[in-house]
Amino acid sequence: MAPKRTVTLRSTDPEAGDVVAAAGLTERFDAIRAELEVPGEFPADVIAEAERVAASPLSRPEQDLSDLPFLTIDPPGSMDLDQAMLLERDGDGYRVRYAIAHLESFVEPGGAIDAEARRRGQTIYAPDERTPLHPPVLSEGAASLLPDETRPAYVWDIRLDARGAHTSGEVHPALVRSVDRLEYTAVQADIDAGTDDERLVLLKEIGELRIALEQERGGASLPMPDQQVEEVEGGFRLHLRPLVPAEDWNAQISLLTGMVAAEMMLEAGVGILRTMPDPEEQSITQLRRVATALGVEWAERTDHGTFLRSLDGTDPKHLALIHESTILFRGAGYTAFDGQPPEVVEQAAIAAPYAHVTAPLRRLVDRFGLALCAAVSAGEEVPAWVREALPQLPELMETSDRRAGGVERATTDAVEAATLADRVGQEFAAVVIDVPEGGDDRGGLEVHLLDPPVLAQALGEAQLGAEVTVRLTGVDLAEGRVDFEIV
Repeated sequence: MAPKRTVTLRSTDPEAGDVVAAAGLTERFDAIRAELEVPGEFPADVIAEAERVAASPLSRPEQDLSDLPFLTIDPPGSMDLDQAMLLERDGDGYRVRYAIAHLESFVEPGGAIDAEARRRGQTIYAPDERTPLHPPVLSEGAASLLPDETRPAYVWDIRLDARGAHTSGEVHPALVRSVDRLEYTAVQADIDAGTDDERLVLLKEIGELRIALEQERGGASLPMPDQQVEEVEGGFRLHLRPLVPAEDWNAQISLLTGMVAAEMMLEAGVGILRTMPDPEEQSITQLRRVATALGVEWAERTDHGTFLRSLDGTDPKHLALIHESTILFRGAGYTAFDGQPPEVVEQAAIAAPYAHVTAPLRRLVDRFGLALCAAVSAGEEVPAWVREALPQLPELMETSDRRAGGVERATTDAVEAATLADRVGQEFAAVVIDVPEGGDDRGGLEVHLLDPPVLAQALGEAQLGAEVTVRLTGVDLAEGRVDFEIV
């Protein structure tokens, strides 16, 4: 598993990094989508149904919370806004209200939109375009929690104690209205400048408390470099985007909500969890040996989660170790149950039971988890359409995860190859991030180029974590492959 790669659709800094002309790449992206059977345009009956329910929703929550100052925090240019939050002090603790798009108002079980969403599974992102889970008239319009628009939502109401641990949680439909649409970097800048916006002050405060609790539980977050492909005027570019702390704090609110949802499901004896088994002891022992070989100190009594959070992705030896640590995070999947709880209930990286319920506009499973939790919270029967779908959801999500991952890898490989197409024979600084045991079929090491930020195979010999010079020996644009050798 390579360091994280993501794609975004618009760049705010077209001057940074090498820009690769779009000519040829967009055709390659189309070919990748065809090869991986990414759905194309929405069928006419789906569009017709979406336009109808956008104009006249199927339902409207009775409770009205539209006078509360919810806000959204998302990447620049996002239109499919699933979440809005309101953070407040509550005595010695905190109150978290987290509004999530209410698709029950727009998606009729068994209808055309429902059937198409099951076929798609999730929104798929490529550098040039996104393939949405739902028609944009819903996902970027009537169902999206856009600013200054009253929208139906599932509102999670979660109370935390002074340490940030949740003491209670419920969820119910309500009308909400976001008053501020914020972006991560702007939020971080405001917090760093000493903002007096209590909502942002509390984002940091609660986020840091939740991170501390995650570490106490033995959770593990990887500080993966964020390799991005961005579309800029006239082409695309690769770059490494530094993550800001506000993204971690924001993620903690989502994780908190997923943990509360999982507890509800387990207490009710029905649900679908996002699970991952604990890392095997031999994998942790292996990673400790790698750390020792690289000269990275790992104190004997320090658990792997705390150790991983301490790593610096800009340090070559740490970068290699971050790559190697992916051996700890295997076996993630969706586990549905109705009656007897599953054998594995925890998501090991979070070190707690967890369910996906915060991105229904972009991920199929969340719609079912939200409806289930709302029924449990209200003391009502779980809707039959939810119960009937539970056994099918793990396979539907696994299929869409494979497709989305394949598109991400292949399109990024294509941009990497295009970026280097006219530089055969040149030399680059790189870090060895993987040395396959016994070598692989090509006898290559995996290297991470520092500029441009490319992941590739290189022939030759070097130690894990070594800073090396590599020479580009070939580029295959059709296959999205680049070949290097250690100099």
